[in-house]
Order: sequence, then structure tokens, then C-alpha cells
Amino acid sequence: MTSTERIEGHGGELALAALRAYGVTEMFTLSGGHVFPLYDAAHKSGFPIFDVRHEQSAVFAAEAVAKLQRRPGLAVLTAGPGVTNGISGLTSAYFNGSPVLVVGGRAPAFRWGAGSLQEIDHLPLVAPVTKHAATVLATDEIPAAFAAALTAALTAHRGPAFLDLPLEVIFSVGEADAVAAPDVPLLEPDPDEVARAARLIAAAQRPAIIAGSDVYAGNAVAALREAAEALQVPVFTNGMGRGALPPEHPLAFAKSRRVALKGADVVVVIGTPLDFRLGFGDFGGAQVVHVVDAPAQRAVHVTPAAAPAGDLRLILSALADYAGEREDHAAWIADLRLAEDAAKARDAEEMAAETDPIRPARVYGELRKVLARNAVTIGDGGDFVSYAGKYLEPAEPGTWLDPGPYGCLGTGLGYAMGARVTYPDRQVCVLMGDGAAGFSLMDVESLARQGLPVVIVVGNNGIWGLEKHPMRAMYGYDVAADLQPELRYDDVVTALGGAGETVAKAGELGPALKRAFEAGVPYLVNVLTDPADAYPRSSNLA
Repeated sequence: MTSTERIEGHGGELALAALRAYGVTEMFTLSGGHVFPLYDAAHKSGFPIFDVRHEQSAVFAAEAVAKLQRRPGLAVLTAGPGVTNGISGLTSAYFNGSPVLVVGGRAPAFRWGAGSLQEIDHLPLVAPVTKHAATVLATDEIPAAFAAALTAALTAHRGPAFLDLPLEVIFSVGEADAVAAPDVPLLEPDPDEVARAARLIAAAQRPAIIAGSDVYAGNAVAALREAAEALQVPVFTNGMGRGALPPEHPLAFAKSRRVALKGADVVVVIGTPLDFRLGFGDFGGAQVVHVVDAPAQRAVHVTPAAAPAGDLRLILSALADYAGEREDHAAWIADLRLAEDAAKARDAEEMAAETDPIRPARVYGELRKVLARNAVTIGDGGDFVSYAGKYLEPAEPGTWLDPGPYGCLGTGLGYAMGARVTYPDRQVCVLMGDGAAGFSLMDVESLARQGLPVVIVVGNNGIWGLEKHPMRAMYGYDVAADLQPELRYDDVVTALGGAGETVAKAGELGPALKRAFEAGVPYLVNVLTDPADAYPRSSNLA
């Protein structure tokens, strides 16, 4: 399809044509009359529609597709409360750099100010957490408006975009040029800044790499491996960077990050911000090289020794090609491997613990036995999910989803829907605290009704673990930190069309997880965990 072709149809048909041109293949939504033409266009053309019970889940599902498939994900929300219910999902996508397009309905423009149903100007609400936000004011302008929004979402640094369409615009018929295939600009890095970074890394005696989500989002996993191998630098990962190097790779490390950051003289942070998860970029006396995909991602609260900005594949390939003198890092790598192996031995003991009540470590020990290498694992929680960063080691890139630096709970079942749509034949496992279960568990009904089986493992300790223990430590008491003990979340899932069971003994975990992955329906394993075993202070979830 070229830009000289013309298309005609109602607003939904014009929008869908543009979405298809940008690789969008499904819609996540919660039914609303303001957006009926989009449903009509999708239904008539065989474009899949997946609906949810809360708009936040629609946006989270679209974000999971955007994260996993590295192309736009689409959420369609009705006007007013439909859009405002989706703002947490938009904000998470903004902090995660996920190319999500949220399309909102809008009260009619010709009657604006008269008090139409769900009349509110969405743009001031969504503009701070989107890369692009606009109202489409004419039906003929829809394809071009969608192309502009999607291009903005895909341009580094990636992120969400928002469009809303007044009632008379989306329901009317129009004609416009067809949208061409995406032409997303490629940002060339400054070669001098890349060379400066390469010299610093090569000359370091104890360098360490921390690679984050943008390495996966920017399709730079292979380039990361090449750079690490060429310069012989140990690699730690966070977010969707996890699995960029498989656990068996000689330069892949996970358990010895504290040792590495304490001893490193150069820390190379690639594709992730210098935020609270990385001590705000303060690594003691180490020099910092911050590699980012766009200049706006450079840290402003610290001054890195080098900060190349641009397409991560180009930067990492240039690092791999560095031909200057370099230090021998073999002894440093060997020291870290000793620390890594010692930590793994300690973890193995914890993951095999026979305790009553069950310790969270044992849950992850049993999960490691049943999760396939390409399983998509989703973390939605605080205390219980913190342990996932310590005990689970994704073996392949693009197999780990968590809320990211915004820390928004409730992502779990939306992410699960997006993951199941992306990978119909893989294991999809949601790790959920009992607190997080309260945000999205109703969307088990959406999964069951639409034939989307996933496994949900709830760590049920009956408390808000990341709040209860610190509050008691600070004040000697806690409030608003308790949940119903031993609540039967599995019964909730069964009532919603899935299945599940409660596990109270460590020896019951393995068989229960096996049943869950064989069930073929949404299945919740409700694990009663020890409320005293909470608030881990060592985690690689970040």
C-alpha cells in the first residue's frame, strides 16, 4: 500500500487501516458506545478484539504486546471514565518506554460545553504521561493523525501516545490517503562519545555492565552479547534485559551484583535509567558510562564519564569493534564467579527449605523445576514478587515482564492477556502477591471467557509485606497493612470460570504447579506463605 492510494469509510475503518499499516493486529478494550465504529471495522474485517473488566487491564494488555513484540499495542477506551481508568496503564507505559496507542472516545465537539455524557477534555490529563496526545477534529484527518501518533510512539525513546475522536468524527464517513509503512527515524550516536565510552571500558580493571529493558526494546540483545564478549565484561541485567545473556553464559551474572558494584571501577549502564533501582547512579568511586537510546534519557542528577545516546545496536556494535588497548579482566571475572557460585549455593538451600508455613523461596524453587526456558513470567506484586528477582533467572530475552520503575500494581492479568495473545503455545505464569490480586483478579473472567489459559501463583501471606514490617520497625506498630489471612483466591478464580487450589505444605507445591500448567484454563495456585518472611533486602528484580 502506498501513500497515493485513497481509502474511504467511517472513522473506525479509516483508523483501522492506519493501525494495520503499523503492524497492529489486535485490539484490547472494554465496551463503550463512543468507540462503536472501531468495533464495527474490526468485526467486519476479522481484526481480533479482546475485552476486559477494567480499562486498566486493556492498557496493560496492550503494553504487554508492545513490550514482547516490539511494535505498537492498541487499547481502545470509551470517553471520560474509560480514559481516566486507563491512565495508570498509560503512565506505566510512559515510564517503561512502551509504544502503546490508547484511542479514546470523546463527547461530540458540536455540543461541547453543554454537558454531554462523559464529557471531559482528556488531553490535559494524559499529556504529561504520553509522547503525543491529540484530538482528531475531522474524519478525513484520521489516518494521518494515527500515523503521527504511532510514529511518535515508536521513535526512541519509545513511549505511549493518545488520540481521542469526538463522536461525530468517528461515526462520520471520510476519505483520505492511505498510510504508508512506518518510517521511524534512526538516531545516530556521536562517534566521539562512543569512542570515549569504549576507551573507559577497555582501560578499566574491574568493569561491570548493567543492561536494562531498552536493550530488548531496541532489538540490541545480539549487539550487547557481542560487546560484552569482545571487551570481556561481566553482565548483570534488569527489567526486560533479563535473559539477554542466558544463565549459562560465562559473562552472565545475577547473584553477585552487590559484590560487583562495590568493587567495580567502571559501571556501564545500558538502556535503563539511573534511578532508585540503581542507587541513583552512585556506585562509590566507580566511573559511570550511561548508554541510552535518546539524549533525553541521559541522567541529569549525575554526571557520567561518558554518555553515548542513539540507537543501541549502533553503539554496542561500535563498542564491540573497539580496537585499542585493553586490560585483562580474567581475574575480575573469576572473582565474581566465585561470589556468584557461593550465592547460588545459598539460594539452593533456601529454595529447598522444608518449612511450615511455606517460605517464598521454596515457591520459586519449585517453579524453577516446571518453567520452560521460553516461559513468559510476569511479576505483579511487591514483597512476594521481590523474591522472583533473586531466585528466577530468565533463560531467554523477552520472557520477563514486571511493572517497571513506576511500580504500579494491577499489571498482572492485563500483561497475562497480552502475553497469551502473543504466545498461544508458551507457558504464561503470573506471580502475584495477595495484595496485588485485589487489583485485577476479576479479569480471570475475561481470560476464561475468551479461552486464554494462564497460571497464576499467589503468595498469600495475609499482609502488605513491604509496608507492615517497615512500619513496625519505624513506629512499633502498623495500620492498614493487614489482609484476610488464608483467603481462598483459588475459589474466586473457580467462580470466574477458571480453576485452582490452595497449598499449605511445601511438599504439595510441585504437584500443584504441574496440575496448573496442564489445566488448559486460568488456574490459580494459592500458596499460604510465611508472613514473617518478608521484605527481602537483596533482589535483582530492579
